[in-house]
Amino acid sequence: MESTDPDRGGGVGKASDTAADHSSPLTIDLLLDNVLAGPAGLGSTRLIGIDGPAGSGKTTVAAALEARAKLRDLNTYVIHMDDLYDGWTGAERGFGLLRDHVLQRLADGREGRYRRYDWYVGAYAELHVVPNTVDLLIVEGVTACDRDAAHWQSLRLWVETSNEVRLERGIDRDGEALRDHWLEWMRWERDHFAEQATRSRAHVIVDGDPAIPFDPTVELVTKSVALPPHDSAAS
Repeated sequence: MESTDPDRGGGVGKASDTAADHSSPLTIDLLLDNVLAGPAGLGSTRLIGIDGPAGSGKTTVAAALEARAKLRDLNTYVIHMDDLYDGWTGAERGFGLLRDHVLQRLADGREGRYRRYDWYVGAYAELHVVPNTVDLLIVEGVTACDRDAAHWQSLRLWVETSNEVRLERGIDRDGEALRDHWLEWMRWERDHFAEQATRSRAHVIVDGDPAIPFDPTVELVTKSVALPPHDSAAS
């Protein structure tokens, strides 16, 4: 979970000419409105991907989106990529499981399936089923926005904050004994994000440690926004 500084400093997509990296609040409902205005990419299910370095705040962002979506009576399901990784070195395998056994199956009109990885046991455990009747699927975690998922995604978010904050959060959560694992993961994810161009393909860049006031129940603090355009007649 190392630095992504080579990717910092610009906007996203068409916003790069007009949007600088400065923080401002954005309503979650505006994002959901944009997602609902576009076509579903997984049968009848719309997909939001939330990516970014470990410890940046992706799980918090996913929880906020889930809560607002459910208040709008959207049948919402959240997948945490941590539940698919095959341990510390298994992120790419985890994405493959997501792609082949959840996303592709939903796109084919079938239910998605995955087994949760038990980090204490070091093996995959119970089966989880993602119904094909879900309105909104939110996938959060490193690799959630890898290129192979892009054609299914209605919206891609990138969450970021400083390396120091991320590492402190990780050690506070996982313990000092796992510091070396964290540092190695940081190095791996830096290279992975560069290869996947994950940040530059995001529609929204979210500040994972904002210094400005905002209401976390209804807003995200964003650095750059370039929402996908949709035909007004789209459903």
